[in-house]
Amino acid sequence: MADPYFFGYGSLVNLSTHDFPDPHPARLKGWRRAWRHSDLRPVAFLTAVSDPASEIEGMIAHVPKNDWIALDEREWAYKRIPATQSVTHPVKHEVEIAVYAVPLARHNAPSNHHPLLLSYIDVVVQGYLRAFGEDGADRFFATTDGWDAPILNDRAEPRYPRHQQLKSVETEFVDDRLSRLSARIVQNA
Repeated sequence: MADPYFFGYGSLVNLSTHDFPDPHPARLKGWRRAWRHSDLRPVAFLTAVSDPASEIEGMIAHVPKNDWIALDEREWAYKRIPATQSVTHPVKHEVEIAVYAVPLARHNAPSNHHPLLLSYIDVVVQGYLRAFGEDGADRFFATTDGWDAPILNDRAEPRYPRHQQLKSVETEFVDDRLSRLSARIVQNA
């Protein structure tokens, strides 16, 4: 029987946000990331969307004993989708890989009332910087849609439940890349 793994493309890339074993950098073909709002959450969050021409980097990790309960609870606004055939990874034994994505019927555009959280972006980018370096973090920005959405600056009082403390160089990287994208940072939502 194949070992169960997940493919993470957002906060799950940041190994400080979970303790799932056997993490490895991987690539998911046929998908890209997008910032979306759903009626299931008050703020916008990342999801994977089908795109045959795209490929995104992320992290796979093992789900011991096929116990998806904790991960399903963490990713409760998403649907777990089989993705084994679409993932390139270095694991030598047989694995079954799932990716979490918000069902298309629940997709809405982010808005002033449902912004992106800067504390969430920080966590994701920190993960990409640590796993893939600056080039990989730049690829994260390039393969993610929705940067025109308002971004709530919640760094002083992070709303993202798994927020992390960034090193100053990581914060500067995030701020620089958002500036290059002409991202709209707001103070209140």
